Amino acid sequence: MAEPSDPSNEHLSDEASSTTPRAGGLHIPVPGIDATVSALRDQLGNVERLLRLPGRALNELEDRLVPAWRRRTTGEPRWAVSCAIGTAIALQLTLPRSLEMPPRWLLPTLGAALLCGILIANPRRVDRRSRSLRATSVLLIGVLSLANAVSAGRLINALMRGRATQDATLLLQWGGAIWLTNVLVFALWYWELDRGGPVARAHADRQYPDLLFTQMATPAIAPPDWEPQFLDYFYLAFTNATAFSPTDVLPMTRWAKMLMLLQSAVSVATVVLVVARAVNILK
Repeated sequence: MAEPSDPSNEHLSDEASSTTPRAGGLHIPVPGIDATVSALRDQLGNVERLLRLPGRALNELEDRLVPAWRRRTTGEPRWAVSCAIGTAIALQLTLPRSLEMPPRWLLPTLGAALLCGILIANPRRVDRRSRSLRATSVLLIGVLSLANAVSAGRLINALMRGRATQDATLLLQWGGAIWLTNVLVFALWYWELDRGGPVARAHADRQYPDLLFTQMATPAIAPPDWEPQFLDYFYLAFTNATAFSPTDVLPMTRWAKMLMLLQSAVSVATVVLVVARAVNILK
């Protein structure tokens, strides 16, 4: 005759079977497995719901979670860069022949031609992938850099040899034109090289910045659609040329540090020599 089973034993058996999985007929005790499995199922459910979102909803979710400078965007307008290049070319034309590389028309004309080519190929936004456009843009900035470097070198040489003009007003005007062109040229270099250039930034090709802006370090104080544009790089170049050191934008890579060092050195040499000579003339 079979002995009656103990209800407490049945309860323990049911609890053990519900909290321990079977593997080949064996009970493998794993404490808290039900809670773990339940949490994993909840997480998988959330992932499945996100995957079932339409494309527009996914884009909106990405816009909320990822800052604009780390995701794909429409690209910045070209007008600010075009105005900066046009200003740099115009400033070169204000300098005397003695400070320019002969022939006088060569570099300004070449710069204007390259700018026109870029505007015709991509007039509105800087978002088109093209090796030829990128090469043309780098060549244009290089031409402006060469023209200003020649002018700065000739002015510094004239000041050191005592052959510069004796008119303090003209000297300050020429030195100011070279200094401002230097700011514009380095702003263009920062804009063109940071994270692979404006097109690469628009397509989010690189996630790690070469230049760290305040909005990147503290995204909570910036709107979600903020991303660096040319005017931000112009501000960086201006403050670096006046303070001779980084202010609120930090160079993160070696090329950025060396470029900022070079700009500071050129700015110091131009400002110190020109101002010192102008003050000496006025006395």
